[in-house]
Amino acid sequence: MKLYFEFLSIHIKKAMQYKASFLLSALAQLFIPLTCFWGVQFMFMRFNQVDGFTYTEVSLCYAIVLLSFSLAELFFRGFDTFDRMIGDGEFDRVLVRPRNEVFLVLCSRMDLERFGKGIMAIFLLIWALQNCPIDWCAARVMTLIFMILGGIVLFAGVYLIFAGLCFFTLEGLEFINILTDGMREHGRYPLSIYGKGVLTFCTYIVPYALVQYYPLMYLIGRHNDARAMLLPVIACVFIVPCYLFWKFGVRHYRSTGS
Repeated sequence: MKLYFEFLSIHIKKAMQYKASFLLSALAQLFIPLTCFWGVQFMFMRFNQVDGFTYTEVSLCYAIVLLSFSLAELFFRGFDTFDRMIGDGEFDRVLVRPRNEVFLVLCSRMDLERFGKGIMAIFLLIWALQNCPIDWCAARVMTLIFMILGGIVLFAGVYLIFAGLCFFTLEGLEFINILTDGMREHGRYPLSIYGKGVLTFCTYIVPYALVQYYPLMYLIGRHNDARAMLLPVIACVFIVPCYLFWKFGVRHYRSTGS
């Protein structure tokens, strides 16, 4: 952990070399989710409910997903941009260093400007929690925490899949955005509104519904089965096959000779 914080300190110092650029980038990141939230607000000005969900319930859903995505994007950015590391031959240097390659790629890039998006998510989450009638108990508090943490792990797993694919091809990888930016955008609403097929895919293939839809139903009181609190924890198992795929890619990596 000490070494990780040393890397974090380096990234902070690097960002502060150009303070104005950093602040403007962070401000831009703050307004990106705000415009998406306005789209939700404008729709609810026209319709009172969406598939039975109220404006505050949808806002709560969006805030949780946005916060998870923002933190994953902030701290796991090295995997999201791993194609550049492969293309530039920088991964060779990672392999000869006396540290785990996952740790070194993780520390290679941290986009601190993304904290602006996280701040917007926190404000939105606080507003939604204040206005959404939730019957709070210890289990529901833990459910909220597990949803956020589980979402971070899930997005990190998708980034690992992207990085693993980079060992085999650098072309046509934009489709992975369906599982990163796409999940964030679809996460503005509970997954049930997209139909049974999408909900099934997000339950058994990429277990996104386990950190978004099912625990949300318990959180807002649609059912009282406290076992839903554990679903985000179960979803974290998704990181295991993602890591194994990454290791499979590392074993098939061929040095550029740099």
